[in-house]
Amino acid sequence: MHVPVLSKESIELLNPQPGNTIVDCTLGAGGHTRLILRRIAPDGRLLAIDRDEVAVQAAEAAFADTAPPPTFVHGDFRDLARLAREAGVEAPHGVLFDLGLSSPQLDDPERGFSFRHDGPLDMRIDRHDPVTAAQVVNGLPERELAEVIRRLGEERWAARVAQFVVARRPLTSTRDLAAAVEAAIPKAAWPPDIHPATRTFQAIRMHVNDELGSLEGGLRGALEIVQPGGRIAVISFHSLEDRLVKSFFQAESRDCLCPPEQPVCTCHHRASLRVLTRKPLRPNSQEVAANPRSRSARLRAAERL
Repeated sequence: MHVPVLSKESIELLNPQPGNTIVDCTLGAGGHTRLILRRIAPDGRLLAIDRDEVAVQAAEAAFADTAPPPTFVHGDFRDLARLAREAGVEAPHGVLFDLGLSSPQLDDPERGFSFRHDGPLDMRIDRHDPVTAAQVVNGLPERELAEVIRRLGEERWAARVAQFVVARRPLTSTRDLAAAVEAAIPKAAWPPDIHPATRTFQAIRMHVNDELGSLEGGLRGALEIVQPGGRIAVISFHSLEDRLVKSFFQAESRDCLCPPEQPVCTCHHRASLRVLTRKPLRPNSQEVAANPRSRSARLRAAERL
């Protein structure tokens, strides 16, 4: 069963109240969705979005008898402002992003997200998207592949991993890719707490789904639609996501974005957010013990001015 990460903390920061309108940008297995519904009952409105059509279909069945009934939308939250308008949602009181993959996605070998199960090199969150992990792994030039693995996976052995992947082409399965990474990284350099292929799989998945681009678009969409006093909460799972969220919140909480050495402000930027989390909230030891996948989670939140 998928356990929502930092559920208590994220709901407290989002602070949904009876009658509120809330947008859950990452429906997943519906864990946060269910918690929000309890808080906005009996007459609130919940819009739940997911790129994974399977997740939306499962939620429509699971929440069929729920009151108030959520509105489910299959779509990419990079288009949040448009999706909200099309669903008739205006000026929500809160927007939540939970950026991690759900357990059903990770545990399904056919999705190709995990090296723990042998399956096709897919990794698409939306199965309608045209580019698969197999196309990236087998099609990118070695230098470009290394850059993807270095930038998105923060893998110090990226050049060597790309070299081994190219030498073994064509790769067709998650086991093929994991084996190439295992061979590329000397055993003495394997990280002690994660599988050596973890960072490479993360990088390929993020590239296939343009996850940082989606996140940036989603944050801008949330800022556009959330009402004054409304809140934006984001749960991220690795440093690149958390860095992007932190930078966005910091920039939008400042009145001027001009370089410090510039004597007069010419950007005319005005603060639109108040940061609620000076440092990101982390799961406690009990949550990590119960759900090891939560260990890398970070939660940040801000309030619309």
